[in-house]
Amino acid sequence: MSTNPHKGASFYGDAAFYRSSTRPVASSDEIQLHIDSGFDFDDEITGLRGQVRKLKSVAEDIGTEVKYQRDFLEQVQTTMLKAQAGVKNNLRRLNKSIIQNGANHVVHVLAFALICFLIVYFWSKVSRK
Repeated sequence: MSTNPHKGASFYGDAAFYRSSTRPVASSDEIQLHIDSGFDFDDEITGLRGQVRKLKSVAEDIGTEVKYQRDFLEQVQTTMLKAQAGVKNNLRRLNKSIIQNGANHVVHVLAFALICFLIVYFWSKVSRK
């Protein structure tokens, strides 16, 4: 195969090789093209096939990653729903317990605070001596 001097050119950079004819044609939908013989289509087709293979590989990788991420998100959503149900049940139990025991928990908290205060007070009195 011959070497192509236009490797790496943009897709539209090779437009100089294609010229439309100004000859009249039978139908207005038809266009005649004249292609310079110095252009190597085999190299271009080979290059395009390679790019298509790369794009196909990237598309397959993206598809695989999308499936993995979707499965992961579904798993996270299921876990969150279970956690939400657990928290809701625990709050329901806690509210029920508070209603049954009344304000008894407040007395326990105040008694604990009083005991802690007394311990710190007596400890400060003993350490001064």
